[in-house]
Amino acid sequence: MDTTVKNSFTTGPIVKPLLKFMLPVILALFLQAMYGAVDLLVVGRFATADISGVSTGSQALQTITNVIVSFAMGITVTIGQQLGAKEPETVSQTISTGILLFGVIGAILTIVMLIFAAPIASLLNAPKPAFNQTVGYLRICSMGSLIIIAYNLISSIFRGLGDSKTTLWTVMIACIFNIIGDLVLVAIFHMGAQGAAIATIVSQLISVILSIQIIRHKNLPFHIHLKMDKESLHRIIRVGFPIALQNFLVSLSFLAILMFVNALGVTASAGGGIAEKGLCLYHADSKCIHAIHVGFCCSKCRCP
Repeated sequence: MDTTVKNSFTTGPIVKPLLKFMLPVILALFLQAMYGAVDLLVVGRFATADISGVSTGSQALQTITNVIVSFAMGITVTIGQQLGAKEPETVSQTISTGILLFGVIGAILTIVMLIFAAPIASLLNAPKPAFNQTVGYLRICSMGSLIIIAYNLISSIFRGLGDSKTTLWTVMIACIFNIIGDLVLVAIFHMGAQGAAIATIVSQLISVILSIQIIRHKNLPFHIHLKMDKESLHRIIRVGFPIALQNFLVSLSFLAILMFVNALGVTASAGGGIAEKGLCLYHADSKCIHAIHVGFCCSKCRCP
């Protein structure tokens, strides 16, 4: 399958290619945000404590994912700028630097989450009946941190190349496997919150494998050599860090609400978690605004 740049935003009319790029991004981010909602839907058929564990754990995980996705926008925008400036050789440097950077972030995140899963659950006021379920959910998801980061990194690269449809298809497939995993591990094997966490990680692993296979069959206009480039690193951080910080501060408000609701008990925690998932579309839209900004990045502009 031959591909270079799916959508061009530097020549000709911009509205049509922007809409073609934007709509799959919105839907893909929405589906990704609904992972926790699917877990709650299946787990909710069983124990209240498991609902609370999944809602608290998934909200913490969603916060981390929001920051990662936002930071990865630095790669998306940088690639868009370099392709707009017709500098394919620098795209390779950006992708290689991004892989190494997020690999380090993933390794650190895995260690931190494994060690501090219980303190994080305490900080979020996880109700005592659901405390173990919350910690178990966080620890299992932490072991899949590299998978989560790999998925979002690959997605940012595809979007930087103007290809938002590939990401949509892979996340749709991942959602299907997440539902199947939930039904098998939670409904049949009664693994509760931990089963939901395993299903989430495995489904994203499938998405990563599919994405890698797609990349292998694409005729990319550059070659990737894993080497850290200081200029690319600075550009990724300069663009991605402010976006990540902004979304992290927004997520803190939701975590504050979660802490208050959890303090009211396991039933309130479960109900609050279910209600919170109704706001997933807001998260997807806010991240999409940053994602489609790449459509306006060309050789004559620089993103903030």
